[in-house]
Amino acid sequence: MVQKVSMDTLIRSEKSIDIDAIEQVTLAAFMGKFSDNPTEHLIVNGLRDAGALSLSLVAEVDGKIVGHVAFSLVTINGEDLNWYGLGPISVVPKLQKQGIGSKLIHEGLSAIRALGAKGCVLEGSPMYYQRFGFKSYSGLIYEYSPGLEYFMAFPFYEAVPQGKVEYHKAFYIGT
Repeated sequence: MVQKVSMDTLIRSEKSIDIDAIEQVTLAAFMGKFSDNPTEHLIVNGLRDAGALSLSLVAEVDGKIVGHVAFSLVTINGEDLNWYGLGPISVVPKLQKQGIGSKLIHEGLSAIRALGAKGCVLEGSPMYYQRFGFKSYSGLIYEYSPGLEYFMAFPFYEAVPQGKVEYHKAFYIGT
């Protein structure tokens, strides 16, 4: 059983001095999860380098970066419909399951909604992301998803577009 640690977590926008820490947090969070050569840090760097990192938030505990979430615009059927993709999201392993990722997600979703987003998509665990309002929609497709249930959307308004979702090219490293 994991015990929650009481800690003050500051969620804020990334600063240029945070870039190395974000890379280290992202590497640590994904090392050994899906492979021993994770590429999620390269995705974040690629989005940033291309000016496509629409929102980048960090979680800070005691002055140290312990988490990060990225949001970037996606296209649906080749069009910009003002929908965003959430991810990658990272929390250092020793502080996972402490609510830091949830805080990053809630703050990020509020921030993109304030930017005028119509909704957000992601690929991930239905067990985890459904608590934030994400669910699968059969007409919204991401061809790289391992299954329909793992690709989810959270519409901020009623309309959910239909079609093929594409992330920024930074996501397709090695595909």
